[in-house]
Amino acid sequence: MAGLLERLQKDVVLGAEGYLFELERRGYLKAGAYVPEVVIEHPNAVAELHREFLRAGAEVMVAFTYYGHRAKMRAIGREGDLERLNRDAVRLAKSVANEGGALVAGNVCNTWEYDPQKPEESEQVVRPMFEEQVQWACEEGADFFIAETFNHLGEALIALDVIKQTGLPAMVTFAAKNETSYDDQPWEDACKILEDHGADVVGLNCSRGPDLMLELIERIRPKVSCYVAAQPVPYHTTHEQPYFQVLTDPHGNRAFPVALDPFLHTRFEMADFARRARDIGVNYIGICCGGAPHHVRAMAEALGRTVPASAYSPDLSLHPVLGAKAETKAKVQRHLQDFDLKQQS
Repeated sequence: MAGLLERLQKDVVLGAEGYLFELERRGYLKAGAYVPEVVIEHPNAVAELHREFLRAGAEVMVAFTYYGHRAKMRAIGREGDLERLNRDAVRLAKSVANEGGALVAGNVCNTWEYDPQKPEESEQVVRPMFEEQVQWACEEGADFFIAETFNHLGEALIALDVIKQTGLPAMVTFAAKNETSYDDQPWEDACKILEDHGADVVGLNCSRGPDLMLELIERIRPKVSCYVAAQPVPYHTTHEQPYFQVLTDPHGNRAFPVALDPFLHTRFEMADFARRARDIGVNYIGICCGGAPHHVRAMAEALGRTVPASAYSPDLSLHPVLGAKAETKAKVQRHLQDFDLKQQS
């Protein structure tokens, strides 16, 4: 089976994330902590979401270990389940990936433990957390790694170094809230530094909606020669409120994280994002928090693909009110009404 780099050489690779938000919406995960306990408590729910993303056209099953690191597990009193959660998550992803020839990505993310004012001390804390997650994922058969949602270049470089020691491809992406990283690097420069340190894919995920993310991607793409990834949140962010954590409703109430529904992009808007991302040279196109299988299917079809879930893509010509039959029926009724009026006159 072709690996990540071989697939990227041939065409865009379509990914899909957003497991935290989607499983919270389905009632399997607690908002706030956002720790993936569901992997242990309801593994079938995780497997089913993997399967729905696979049917929708996702080519990568991402092991659901986002926020499954030692610091987060300790915070909810489940540090003893850390290894089990990480190993089980990769096994679940792998079992579904095998159903459709997809790749399995090991996953690490920002830890909230990194302090740019104390980089050496911070590294002593975060590096072991990355090392154990990466080791477990390797032993369970991950094909490559996604390290994501970093605000600090320094922390991203530590994750990259750990991954590169495995010999597997590394995709590293930032969550661009501001115009620069928290350690004051413009995003295009931060991505170039990652490339120079061996990252195979660089780019952005989470935080920004499609339009604002692509504005930054247009600066990143010419800066690097490696592959570029873009996985936005499917929410309408603006220059005044550039990332979804600060979105507010008309009354000034914060929408993040559980009142974001009015800001959600339609499937058609995400399909448009996929086309625009491809056209500016993005190689790995996906979706992050808030994403759902119907978004991914629309994105796959926008890229010219027919996927298993395409068998159930909308066909409004069959709708009893909006469809062609309904339109024909309405024309007949209008004709009869006109005929009756003529007869009466």
